[in-house]
Amino acid sequence: MNTERLNETSKFLSYVLRHEPHAIDLELDSEGWADIECLIASAAKYGRSLDRALIQAAVRNSDKKRFSISNDGLRIRAAQGHSTSSVRIQHIEKEPPEFLYHGTTTRFLTSIRQQGLIAGSRHHVHLSTDKPTAIAVGQRHGQPVVLRIFALRMYQQGFKFFKAENGVWLTAEVPTNSIVEEDQATNSSSDRETASAKT
Repeated sequence: MNTERLNETSKFLSYVLRHEPHAIDLELDSEGWADIECLIASAAKYGRSLDRALIQAAVRNSDKKRFSISNDGLRIRAAQGHSTSSVRIQHIEKEPPEFLYHGTTTRFLTSIRQQGLIAGSRHHVHLSTDKPTAIAVGQRHGQPVVLRIFALRMYQQGFKFFKAENGVWLTAEVPTNSIVEEDQATNSSSDRETASAKT
């Protein structure tokens, strides 16, 4: 199975399972699950050819483990990243590590410095446990910037954190005083650290 077809299938699954299931008249339950046979049939009505083997291959080859197939093999869902209002996955709250990281790009920095990180159209802000993952995320949108998040301190202050099935950490928002811009050249914290984050 060629890489191009797998990538196209992965993008299609992300679109319908995260954002627009109704684009192909697909129903997701409140936990984001879709019946795989219904997905195949709905996609076919709109000119997209899928089969179970192709879906399973796309799930296996997803670098970020974006999708999950149920234990009985009958249903599929996106692990996180939903923007559709019909889905509210009940992630289990967990205590995060001291630091987490968020990948973004330089064009968003002004907004982030003013209002912190907000979920926007998605249900949560997405955070990773390591810088390389954050860099890869930022590179998809332009010149990457890595933000270090004082996650444990936020948790101790009452912010809730959740961990998705694929290892991505989720939270509703990150205030400006819990963000430090990492210097990519030196791999150290930027001088643009807020005074409150230094304490």
